[in-house]
Amino acid sequence: MQTTSTTKASVLPTGGGARLLDPADTLVLLLDHQSGLFQTVKDIAVADLRRNVSMIARLCTLLNIPVITTASEPAGSNGPLMPEIHELAPHAVYVPRKGEVNAWDNEDFVAQVRATGRKTLVMAGVWTSVCVMFPALDAVAAGYDVYAVIDASGDPSDMASRVSLARFVQGGVKPTSTNALLSELHRTWARPEAADLAQLYALVTPNYAAVMESYARAQQAARDAR
Repeated sequence: MQTTSTTKASVLPTGGGARLLDPADTLVLLLDHQSGLFQTVKDIAVADLRRNVSMIARLCTLLNIPVITTASEPAGSNGPLMPEIHELAPHAVYVPRKGEVNAWDNEDFVAQVRATGRKTLVMAGVWTSVCVMFPALDAVAAGYDVYAVIDASGDPSDMASRVSLARFVQGGVKPTSTNALLSELHRTWARPEAADLAQLYALVTPNYAAVMESYARAQQAARDAR
């Protein structure tokens, strides 16, 4: 859905960006990225999953985008929330649940989302088919524009991941990736955070780090030759 808040500051006179994420209206929800659940993830390497989640936390800090986290039974077998999120996004708000599998069933969680006043929700979590799917569908029903970051989420099998993707699309949730999220919120290199954003690309696309290193070396060689 298109919200009235999408008279966006990021929309250009050409109309560019009209259908893209607006950082001023975006809220990131990181759901159940827990050590016990990580051990069940089979559709993405856990190291890649954690790196992508860490990149999102860094991005939110850099662009001042609010973050809400929550965990399912963190004192039980699901395990604690990965610490990198709150280390890299110290402004993130953690909302404890009372046993609900679906975070949207928790009144405190929904109240915290509503309190931000933002209508564009970017979600990621473990499992994709449950911990992201259930609140994402409920948020769409509640009138939010919802994105699911697939490679910052994880499922117990490739089949579960494929089914999740299909159900997201059928339910009005927009699938995206960490690299697309970074690029969509970044938009232009003509901004003061450009150097810091470049470092984030090296996290989400490790081969890009080699591109930056080779470019820096070529620039240095050109300076040395003068």
